[in-house]
Amino acid sequence: MMKLSAEELLNKYSKSTSHSVEVRRLSLLIFDETAKKIKQMPARCREYLSAAALLHDIGYHIDSKSHNKHSMKMVMEKGLAGFSEREEQIVACICRYHRGSLPDKTEHEIYNTFDKKERKIVKRLAGILRIADGLDRGHLNLVKDIRLNFDEEHRIAEFMLLPRALEFLPDITTVVRKRDLFEIGFKCQCVIKLEV
Repeated sequence: MMKLSAEELLNKYSKSTSHSVEVRRLSLLIFDETAKKIKQMPARCREYLSAAALLHDIGYHIDSKSHNKHSMKMVMEKGLAGFSEREEQIVACICRYHRGSLPDKTEHEIYNTFDKKERKIVKRLAGILRIADGLDRGHLNLVKDIRLNFDEEHRIAEFMLLPRALEFLPDITTVVRKRDLFEIGFKCQCVIKLEV
């Protein structure tokens, strides 16, 4: 069986790809800012995040209920071109944790097979994905740019969101609710602000 790329899987299993493409753009903006200001991460992690951002919602193809778990299963069953089996599991878990419960090594069967370093990667990247997904909750593409300020002494990460248009501001309540995993992954507190 020929494995497909993340883009090909997205096109095959999604009716609309614009939200996933936007979430990838936001995820990579956050990744780059985080890597510069909080914690340097390997380039390969950026590739995991890029793939997971495109695929986080493909589980809707099966059912909207627990679609995050379906996305995880689909990534593992279909495989991903350019990734090893272990890397596919990492990408699958990043999809799994873009919403819903937090990673739990005592209860989640795939996550508990990861070593400490792999678990850290999943927490950090899924934490970024949760925020990016929350920023495009209405699928309206309202955030133009994201800047991050990091107060190292107090471990506070301040997300500055630049809206595309002042008359359409992104609703940040979802992001505020979904910042928990980023905070766990990077051991910091997140503050979300709109730059208007």
